[in-house]
Amino acid sequence: MTSAVSIAVRPIGAAVSNKSATAPAQTTQTAPQELREQSQQNLAIRQLKARDRAVRAHELAHTSVGGRYAGQANLTYQRGPDGIQYAIGGEVPIDISEVPGNPQATLDKMRVVRRAALAPVNPSATDRAVAAAAGAKAARAAAELAKLQAEERETRGVSVDLLV
Repeated sequence: MTSAVSIAVRPIGAAVSNKSATAPAQTTQTAPQELREQSQQNLAIRQLKARDRAVRAHELAHTSVGGRYAGQANLTYQRGPDGIQYAIGGEVPIDISEVPGNPQATLDKMRVVRRAALAPVNPSATDRAVAAAAGAKAARAAAELAKLQAEERETRGVSVDLLV
């Protein structure tokens, strides 16, 4: 869920400091408007802070579980009405390539990649797609490994029979 908040930013207190003392009626009329604007800014800041925490936790889950296969998180920022940059999105690159000629290593790697993709509390559609791709590669590697192990057992069985 991505929520973007767009508010026209006016420096806090700017309207009050630009008012002259000879216009008390105008200041009184704008006070409720200033309170509404301040309330909207505070709401936007709270929402941006919450989104920032969620995004950082989501990406940290990928990187911490992905280990050596996960890269550094790349975050997308939005400047809040308070002038602070808040993370509103992100991505973590992850290596989903197979280990050439080593189905056991591929199987082990794809298990880590799958866990990393599904590590966040709420995996995105992209996260689920990466997990599915890693699962498919893991299944192929497991099948290849089983085939190699069967061939090895058969070869050992033939060798033993020939020696007897």
